Amino acid sequence: MDNVLIVVDDMEAAKAFFAALGMTLVGETTVEGPWADRVVGLKNVRADIAMMRTPDGHGQVELSKFHTPAAVRFGPENVPSNMLGMRRIMFLVDDLDETLAQLRPLGASLVDEVAQYEDKYRLCFVRGPEGIVVGLSEELSNKSVTDALGNS
Repeated sequence: MDNVLIVVDDMEAAKAFFAALGMTLVGETTVEGPWADRVVGLKNVRADIAMMRTPDGHGQVELSKFHTPAAVRFGPENVPSNMLGMRRIMFLVDDLDETLAQLRPLGASLVDEVAQYEDKYRLCFVRGPEGIVVGLSEELSNKSVTDALGNS
């Protein structure tokens, strides 16, 4: 997978949110013209794009703000987890509590609560700007092995 596209209205808030998840901005541009119209299947496209790369360098999130035609809100913003379609992106984080502390000042909120799956993971869903839902997962099994070896 190369990237996931997320259409946003507040580009700066979205970039700050993904930066707090450890992603880095790798480039920004504006796209427009006949080729952009053909690629996205719309007329008179003009959009700003920001590419954010994951810390491991293997994935990207493409944030796009449409100026023309204007972005469209369709359906409810806070849909349940079992609604058909793409619901979230999951990020593996080193410290779930620290990540939540970085996201809360940016307006992010837990969808429900942090849960633990056996002795393997702590997990939660977080709603950020534009109603974007991301999953956060902290792997516990590696920590216990690392802690037992006296490493951090």
